[in-house]
Amino acid sequence: MPELPEVEAVVRTLRPLVQGRRIRCVHVLHPIAAKPQAAAYLSRFAQGQRIRTVERKGKYVLLLLDRGLLTMHFRLDGQLVWFSNAKEFLRCANRTESGVHVDVALELEKGVLGFADRRHFGRVHAWDSAAKCPGLAELGLDALSPSFTPTRFGELLYRSKRPLKDFLLDQSRVAGIGNIYSCESLWRARLHPRRRTHTLKPEEARRLHKAIVSVLRRALECCLHQAPDFRNPQWWFQGLETILRAYGREGKPCRRCGEPIRRIAQSGRSTYYCAHCQK
Repeated sequence: MPELPEVEAVVRTLRPLVQGRRIRCVHVLHPIAAKPQAAAYLSRFAQGQRIRTVERKGKYVLLLLDRGLLTMHFRLDGQLVWFSNAKEFLRCANRTESGVHVDVALELEKGVLGFADRRHFGRVHAWDSAAKCPGLAELGLDALSPSFTPTRFGELLYRSKRPLKDFLLDQSRVAGIGNIYSCESLWRARLHPRRRTHTLKPEEARRLHKAIVSVLRRALECCLHQAPDFRNPQWWFQGLETILRAYGREGKPCRRCGEPIRRIAQSGRSTYYCAHCQK
């Protein structure tokens, strides 16, 4: 699932591609991608509007329009694809089994931006304002925003009694962190994923804050090292596995102490950690 670093890399790459361009029309090829909104509503809302800029909040991509905005959420496997013109889009999109899968396409003055998710979990929605979008309104502090300070983070930790891993995955607390980077942040901070948030000492809370910021920034650098290529439907982020220290490394030696990395289940997800290092 794309997390904050991947989505931020997408936004930075997409911004110069679509910023300032007008949406000529919207093609909703799979209406499920717009649910619970109607496909016709999404089309009417966006058609004729200009994309003023592209932003990110948590794991959401925001296309800010002349009036209102479009939100894109990739969920598990969503991605963006780019076609140089409408002819290429019509020739390639959803034509054959080997064709390019597209759920929603924004035909611009120059080029076509497609949103694709073969498993149909991803969503594209239209809103009059960010405040009208429940998902955005419920987001907590963005993990790479200036407001994500050690003090504010510590306050959130001490108000909760949840296991650390569950807390970090709660987007209403800290937005943008998913399963991968929560595991990595806890490993770097030497904290056990089942440790209760309110038991952290001030220095441990500061250490976790520093670990989160460091892990996300390092991952973002990796995601931008080879910028997203929307023209290649098979493209995906490369090299992230080389910077991971815990996630997906069950049974392999901890890069800090050499003890095997363990995997446990938390809230239906796999958590990877070092039982020797993380207390």
